[in-house]
Amino acid sequence: MTTISWEDFEKVDMRIGTIISAARNEKAAKPSYILEVDFGPLGIKTSSAQITQHYTPEQLIGMQVMAVVNFPVKHIAGVKSEVLVMGAISVSDGVVLMTPTQPVENGARLG
Repeated sequence: MTTISWEDFEKVDMRIGTIISAARNEKAAKPSYILEVDFGPLGIKTSSAQITQHYTPEQLIGMQVMAVVNFPVKHIAGVKSEVLVMGAISVSDGVVLMTPTQPVENGARLG
């Protein structure tokens, strides 16, 4: 594992947002959803997420998630993915989303 400096860590802008829409991305080679996430003052951002193993679109609506909001935009299977929704990657169980244990305002910064 590579060690990073505190200054490197501070460059990563991680925020809380609420999923307001979720739909299957039919163009994706691997099963995934197109998410729209409300980050309050940062606006609504789109993400492509391979999280179909544990979640249905209906379960995702209203869920608060953690995301990196300052990566460059990435185009994935026809989707302009603006943020990276964070999850724990389990070899046997797929991706499990990282969520706050209590509701917080959209756009709250992680630190």
